[in-house]
Amino acid sequence: MCRFFSNFAFEEKFILLKIGSTMDPYHPKRRITLSFAGQNGRNFIAVAFGGDASLRLRLMQEPGAVANGSAVYLPADGFVLADFFDRYVSDAFIDYSAIKASQPAPVRPSRPDLPPGYLEKLRQVRYSDHTVRVYTTYFRDFQEYFEGCDIDRITPEEINGYLVFLINEKGISTCQQNQRINAIKFYYEKVLGQPRRCYTVSRAKREKTLPDVLSKEEVRAILSAVATDLRFWCMFSVLYSAGLRISELLALKPDDINVSRSLIRVRQGKGRKDRFTLLSKPLIKKLTEYRELYKPKVWLFERTPGEQFTESIVSKRLKAAAQEAGITKRIYPHLLRHSFATHLIEQGTDLKIVKELMGHNSIRTTEIYVHIADTFKSNIKSPLDDILEEDGL
Repeated sequence: MCRFFSNFAFEEKFILLKIGSTMDPYHPKRRITLSFAGQNGRNFIAVAFGGDASLRLRLMQEPGAVANGSAVYLPADGFVLADFFDRYVSDAFIDYSAIKASQPAPVRPSRPDLPPGYLEKLRQVRYSDHTVRVYTTYFRDFQEYFEGCDIDRITPEEINGYLVFLINEKGISTCQQNQRINAIKFYYEKVLGQPRRCYTVSRAKREKTLPDVLSKEEVRAILSAVATDLRFWCMFSVLYSAGLRISELLALKPDDINVSRSLIRVRQGKGRKDRFTLLSKPLIKKLTEYRELYKPKVWLFERTPGEQFTESIVSKRLKAAAQEAGITKRIYPHLLRHSFATHLIEQGTDLKIVKELMGHNSIRTTEIYVHIADTFKSNIKSPLDDILEEDGL
């Protein structure tokens, strides 16, 4: 019937969306419900809008829209759920479960099985779930490229040729190139036990780029955009105020919030390290309201009772909030972590303290933020200022 699921992978049955922009008490949001329908021998998507007049007006502007009672009918032929979602993401909950359940699961190309011992060894050396996903994905790509070959007999020259193909044809970054090399090396050196001298590949030197940051005004605008959505407001506030990685945020448990000391405990962060970081004192009140409203059981932030959010859902909601706030730069959760470190340094926080709060292994990693902070320090005067001021400009 449709191709509208082809380019959008959903993991939630309901996705929370913003309607207002004030800090008033939490209000239920409008709801859009999608279902299949047939009229006069044609297939339609029935869009129930709960009697909301403004939603009905917008829906009637969709191509081929036909109103009938409490629903607007859109032609199923050519309907793309991803595009529809983007248009209404800031206006209402979207319940698409009826059309999702009616669709057969997409047939995905089969991926090669990992060689014996690869996944087991990754677990044995206690790599993080993220690293396991990256390594297994990249090694399966490697297997697909050499399909029909005995991977135990592939030469370093052939592997270098594979990497050159990825660089020239796929445009992979230097960071991804090194990750793919590590995934390959892990098999030959850790699983097969071959010596390092039997496997040498050229590694790319990473570009020395500076991360982007948000201003405090931009952070405020993002939080204002989710002001009526207490759950996401708290999630974004904790990400920024504590300088957390997205994986660390989603792994927080209710007991990790230490209100009396204004600290957040991060358990087994990157590098399998525990640490403490900041808990904003004004944020405590909102977190208390959130916990009373949602009553989290296992995780501090839960999709449903006992179930974690996914990184993709949080990322999409953050991007939608930034778009509503009129922010045009590329937005992703780690940007709030970059902004946290930069703003601390701009406030005069000692670099060693910032390093501990961020959970960095090396002070050199933290020093990157000094370069960013210096750029925005208002007390640094350009030498051109004196010249132009003398000329009366």
